[in-house]
Amino acid sequence: MSVRFLEEYGLFWLDTAHTSYVIKVVDEERFPGHVYYGKKIRPQDAGYLLRTEEPPFVPSRNNRERAAFYDQFPFEYGGNGVGDYRESAVAVEDENGCRATMPLFTGYEILPKKPGLPGLPATFDNDGGTLILHCGDAHLGLEVDLLFSVFEREDVIARSVIIRNAGERPLFLEKALSMSLDMDAADLELLTLHGGWGKERQIDVRPIGYGRQSVGSLRGETSHQEHPFLALKDRHADQNAGEVYGFQLVYSGNFLAQVEKSQMDSLRVVLGIHPEGFGWELAPGGEFYTPEALLTYSDQGLGGMSRAFHDVIRDHLIRSAYRDRVRPVLINNWEATYFDFNTDRLLSIAECAAKLGIEMLVMDDGWFGRREDDSTSLGDWTVNEEKLPGGLKHLVERVNALGLKFGIWIEPEMVSPDSDLYRAHPDWAIQVPGREPTRSRNQYVLDLTRQEVRDYAYGCVASVLRSANIEYVKWDMNRQLTDLGSVSLPGRRMGEFSHRYVLGVYEMQERLLRDFPDLLLENCSGGGARFDAGMLYYSPQIWCSDDTDAIERLKIQEGTALAYPLSAMGAHVSACPNHEVGRVTPFETRGYVALAGTFGYELDITGLSPEERDAIPGQVALYHRFAALIQQGDYYRIASCAENHEYDCYMVVSKDKKEALVTYVQVLARPNCRSRMIRLKGLDPDAVYLVERVERGETRLIGGDLLMEGGIALRSVPGDFRGQLLYLKADE
Repeated sequence: MSVRFLEEYGLFWLDTAHTSYVIKVVDEERFPGHVYYGKKIRPQDAGYLLRTEEPPFVPSRNNRERAAFYDQFPFEYGGNGVGDYRESAVAVEDENGCRATMPLFTGYEILPKKPGLPGLPATFDNDGGTLILHCGDAHLGLEVDLLFSVFEREDVIARSVIIRNAGERPLFLEKALSMSLDMDAADLELLTLHGGWGKERQIDVRPIGYGRQSVGSLRGETSHQEHPFLALKDRHADQNAGEVYGFQLVYSGNFLAQVEKSQMDSLRVVLGIHPEGFGWELAPGGEFYTPEALLTYSDQGLGGMSRAFHDVIRDHLIRSAYRDRVRPVLINNWEATYFDFNTDRLLSIAECAAKLGIEMLVMDDGWFGRREDDSTSLGDWTVNEEKLPGGLKHLVERVNALGLKFGIWIEPEMVSPDSDLYRAHPDWAIQVPGREPTRSRNQYVLDLTRQEVRDYAYGCVASVLRSANIEYVKWDMNRQLTDLGSVSLPGRRMGEFSHRYVLGVYEMQERLLRDFPDLLLENCSGGGARFDAGMLYYSPQIWCSDDTDAIERLKIQEGTALAYPLSAMGAHVSACPNHEVGRVTPFETRGYVALAGTFGYELDITGLSPEERDAIPGQVALYHRFAALIQQGDYYRIASCAENHEYDCYMVVSKDKKEALVTYVQVLARPNCRSRMIRLKGLDPDAVYLVERVERGETRLIGGDLLMEGGIALRSVPGDFRGQLLYLKADE
């Protein structure tokens, strides 16, 4: 068991393959303290790291300085209002309006597996056991269970909290974070992911100064702008070496991810549901489950952190039947036609695609109601038979007859003001009574906190799927939440709205997986605004960004891959000039970049040049040749065009180190230069590899040690945005 209580030292000791996490309960009042998290150490008396033998000492020894103790002690889950002025993890208001909470240790359990989190996405099948620290505040009648689940092989610890009103008085939760972690500041930097529409998950690194530095979302989803992830890294750490602590939240709504440097040069990291606007009524006997936080420590730089997160998400969070399958190569008609299509137009795309080896046609927005643009008909999920005579069944049968699967786009969380649904049920839209609701993309959001609204929205999705042989759904959400109000939540319980909305989305997608277990679901939110671990519990892939330009995607996919496996990233070859930035990129390079994802096409295939059209069968063959390796292999980042502005390079290595694929993109050509020497990563130094330059078909035998220590030369080629692939196979 990787979770132990070492009675001789009074320590709770959690081990993964390469890390240790240590907790100690101190003093007569039983304060749960964080002792250590980092590189694996052998069990020993590490409790001195808490510094309780220094002033201000523990309260039983120096009660006159209790507040100073509270404000310095490294709590596993800090309370509020009693003297710890750092960011609290939990805040509770009692019936008198008082706010003071201090969870103290009351007992523990060690379980062989981790329990689930009702209504929430969560990791499963951990191999290292689960520690539950039972804590509580006797004055409030509050119970707080801290859960620590160990994924030994993956070097990941999953944390969550169960908060329970065990008293006889009502309580009101004002904050319930998923984790808090205190550590010495050391020489660390903060790494976060920021962005906007079309430029999601850009890497940002900055020094950690005194006070609180955070990212978060109040948009009702994790957002384009910020991301529920942060890393603390040694100032000298890079992709391959140095200490990194990684944290991410398995959640899809408002969040706070924050680090705080205190007066005593300690750091407190907190992660969880954003407390602004949040409130939750806890009646006697009531429980609240926080979303799960994933923690990892790496002494192998950012790459070690990424590979740990990739493994735990791929093997212990994604549940789809497609998790380990090679996914079909699809073509989506959006950038080919936008709203201007009919059956004949779609069939012409399908016929051309089928001849070139593409395996699925996805019909995007515009197939329902009176939908000729984005101003109408969301909520009216009935086929527009003027566009599609004979309905979906007729179209799908025609597409299937060509040998293609069929997929469809739908946006079930939304409603247009100009729709039959809104005219019949205007109160089903999120709104503040008496206030004109804010439109975005000329649409409103359905109130998914209400069961009847969820049932209607889900019923629409299920009805569409049962009407024809539909094997893929792109579930979109094209605006964020405003005007938070619901007739289902009286008075001060309106603070529950945002979390209940997310729970409603989860419930609908859970029903979808249960009723259609073989469906390939791809989540989307105006591109990548809801790309998070919570959604990956329901869909094995998420549309990475609406910016499909291959060069912009290099930066977007680099940031995304810091936390998520490549198999989760929806990526397509799109038209040129690119519709978002106008850039012209070689068709070959667009294919190489899309390989680092789910791979598909988003363009008018019937209007391609003969040269581009003839390249598609080869690209599809490349995808099938390397898809399993990309899906299951270990990811190594070699160079970043976001940093050097000249070239990008990354590679994937099979778990047994017998295969590898290197992707190199020359972003800007250089004059009068020698070849660039690329040092590879993650190979078996004792193996000899047959190195194939894929675009040329040239091969050469080179030792793994030489490839990693000396490198391999990649020559500059004329022109910007030129890609190269190297495939390595161990010589048997």
